[in-house]
Amino acid sequence: MTASFTRTLRQAGLVLAFAVSFSALASTSSFAFSPEAQQMCTGDAFRLCSSDIPNIPAITACMMKHRAQLSTGCRTVMDRDLAAQGSKVASK
Repeated sequence: MTASFTRTLRQAGLVLAFAVSFSALASTSSFAFSPEAQQMCTGDAFRLCSSDIPNIPAITACMMKHRAQLSTGCRTVMDRDLAAQGSKVASK
């Protein structure tokens, strides 16, 4: 195997692990990221929190910890999703 193939295979594995992690996170009752947040934040999660993949709670905590370093799009949709989740909890 060449180094290029190995690197590509590793990246594909990381993408798959992250997608599965975010899908599982979206199905949990504690917090659910929208599909838009998943799309907008994938790059940020790899950039800032790749060592936490596939640990869903650790990814979430890492993204919150590095909120100031998130891309504008990711921060916007995460804030919106958090606000929506908070209003659901408040109305229960």
